[in-house]
Amino acid sequence: MTADSRPEPPHFGDERETLRAFLDYQRATLAMKCEGLTDEELRQRSMPPSTLTLLGLVRHLAEVERAWFRRVFEDNDAPMVWSPVIDFQAAYDVSEATGAEAFAAWEAEVETSRRIEREADSLDLAGHQPRWGEEVSLRMVLVHVLLEYGRHNGHADFLREGVDGVVGA
Repeated sequence: MTADSRPEPPHFGDERETLRAFLDYQRATLAMKCEGLTDEELRQRSMPPSTLTLLGLVRHLAEVERAWFRRVFEDNDAPMVWSPVIDFQAAYDVSEATGAEAFAAWEAEVETSRRIEREADSLDLAGHQPRWGEEVSLRMVLVHVLLEYGRHNGHADFLREGVDGVVGA
């Protein structure tokens, strides 16, 4: 990994600015954990029986971005990124996947999510979560997605260390 270039979240800021900054920090952490690795290294599994890989995490988080922003606030029927049906496990099948296509999909979903958040008048914006059949606020979505990244970046720490011994933020 190269020098840490993640955006520093503010020490003081309003709720929206703080949530946005910490989510972008977590997104940058995922990218940093994968930086400089080949497709083969990105596909390297953790330990049996787990099939978890860094590439699988990137693909999964593309699905998370789509499921929680695009599908909630723009198009409840938007297809999944890696599966024709609602199957979050499909993202973890990296047998034919490449880093280039995974990162392109993830970056596109992140940009859509950022646009949706920026265009919202308030964190109280309501959207429909089709998997739950319930209304949720943009605030709840930002916190939920932030927690998803935090959880999976913990996995990425161990995965990266297993690939080449690199540890750190």
